[in-house]
Amino acid sequence: MAGLAVKRARLAQGLTQAALAAKVGTRQATISKLEAGEPATRMHVLIDVLAALGMELQSMPRSTGSEIQDIF
Repeated sequence: MAGLAVKRARLAQGLTQAALAAKVGTRQATISKLEAGEPATRMHVLIDVLAALGMELQSMPRSTGSEIQDIF
């Protein structure tokens, strides 16, 4: 999901993968792999990419599924 959010933000800002990579100081292939959801992306790279796009990483408790049961 992070990859899709990165891709959407990058496109909304009119950046190519290569331009974003240059801003971050990484390779275009790294941005491509991140957007494709490859799990090998290092956390510091993800944080740097998000910062370059004006985004931040947030954590939340996992859903237990009980929220759906509470509706019915």
